[in-house]
Amino acid sequence: MRLRKGLCIALGCLGVALGAVGAVLPLIPTFPFLLLAAVCFSKSSERLHQWFVGTRLYKSNLESYVQGRGMTLRAKLRIMGTVTLLMAAGFCMMCRVPVGRVALCCVWLLHTVYFVWGIKTLKEGPEQAQPPAGPSDGQSDEPPGEQSDGSSPP
Repeated sequence: MRLRKGLCIALGCLGVALGAVGAVLPLIPTFPFLLLAAVCFSKSSERLHQWFVGTRLYKSNLESYVQGRGMTLRAKLRIMGTVTLLMAAGFCMMCRVPVGRVALCCVWLLHTVYFVWGIKTLKEGPEQAQPPAGPSDGQSDEPPGEQSDGSSPP
């Protein structure tokens, strides 16, 4: 059990590291590595899992998908673009393996179909979708320009 927990923590840390690199470099995918980290941390350490879900990296790339709401168009395009570039490179390298090219094309096609029709596209970021902070009901009993202590402004 300790070995499994240690392996999950190590894989989770590797996923965070590769996901962070992928957030900066366009050729490395971010999403699958962060998803790996989320799964590994949730299976191994509540403390690491809580830390990870609180990071900006998680919130901007994975939170809406994990909660079942979907992904922003920007995130979907970034993932599909990266996968397309990497698979195109593999396709070019398989010039003597036609079966491999066909398999790669099928995987790419299924990936694209899943991202276009299988994952809901969100119109705005999750931080914009929440109501602004303010009074509990958003209304004030006081007319504009009057103070609540009964005195008028100078």
